[in-house]
Amino acid sequence: MSDETPPHADPSGQHQASGDDAPTRPRNGKPGGRKGGGRRGGRGQRQGDRPKRRDVNGWVILDKGVGMTSTQAVGMVKRCFNAKKAGHAGTLDPLASGLLPIALGEATKTVPFVMDGRKAYVFTVTWGVETDTDDAEGNVVDRTDTIPDRADVEALLPKFTGLIMQTPPQFSAIKIQGERAYDLAREGEQVALQPRPVEIDRLTLLHHAEGKSVFEAECGKGTYVRALARDMGRELGCLGHITALRRTRVGPFTEEDAVEPVEIEAMAEVSVGTEPVDFGDLILPVQSALDEVEEVPVSRDAAARIMRGQSAILRGRDAPIEGQVFVSLAGTLVAVGDVENGEFVPHRVFHLGAF
Repeated sequence: MSDETPPHADPSGQHQASGDDAPTRPRNGKPGGRKGGGRRGGRGQRQGDRPKRRDVNGWVILDKGVGMTSTQAVGMVKRCFNAKKAGHAGTLDPLASGLLPIALGEATKTVPFVMDGRKAYVFTVTWGVETDTDDAEGNVVDRTDTIPDRADVEALLPKFTGLIMQTPPQFSAIKIQGERAYDLAREGEQVALQPRPVEIDRLTLLHHAEGKSVFEAECGKGTYVRALARDMGRELGCLGHITALRRTRVGPFTEEDAVEPVEIEAMAEVSVGTEPVDFGDLILPVQSALDEVEEVPVSRDAAARIMRGQSAILRGRDAPIEGQVFVSLAGTLVAVGDVENGEFVPHRVFHLGAF
């Protein structure tokens, strides 16, 4: 769980990617997951007969199942919505399930706001074994006969809560002299990754039995859950690795926002062509990613200036003097930018039909 490009990220660079929860071993590329990878649309059609892509803007918060890669998930959503542009805000390994926020169209401009947000996970650590990838996909590198009891695990939690120093896994996307650590690790090279500060807001033990512990964690950007399991195992003297992982929150998005793949596939059966479609609750507004950014309504004249990339004076008693905000016209997102001495300077302009 880190905002790093995964070991098997899409080489085309099509998708925004992040995540500790990234594949650590080659996969066969077949769709999977408890809900399936989606049915290919347009079967039997010639390529030239396929409908043109739509302008679809918003967020789909996919509840990804185990077995589906993040690249497959984005491809399925893009195909089902017939969208021109798509990307995700936080990779999930096929081993992991849970929230995979997928941005469509103009929402891709807000991906950094989601990636920088807090994340929450429920994960299982199996004690007694350490692997080279720190999860169940790797090769066993060491094992012990020691299994901690519940009291020992609970006593350890404060040491891994708050601001801590964490060394990323060998199989991670950290760059070493221009090369990804996971590429070097696959070649058998041991690299000296430097510890870095990460913040874990909350770490709770939910269940402990039969040599396994189930935890819930809330953490900030750059935290690796795999490294957390590894380090707790070493501290307890019993070793450990991740055997199950579910992401329950990414930035402003929670499980209440989640959509199952089967719901998206069902929608795809009835929405064809390039005409606008009412996708209902399947798509959240673009500005839902900006939940922690202040909104400032602006006049039509000011919005017109901002849409041209020009700055605009913010008027009104409650107008902010400094800081990052997004401006809107009649509830429609116009731009994200900074306020400097009462003047709004746009950094990202959105084309969502404000005029």
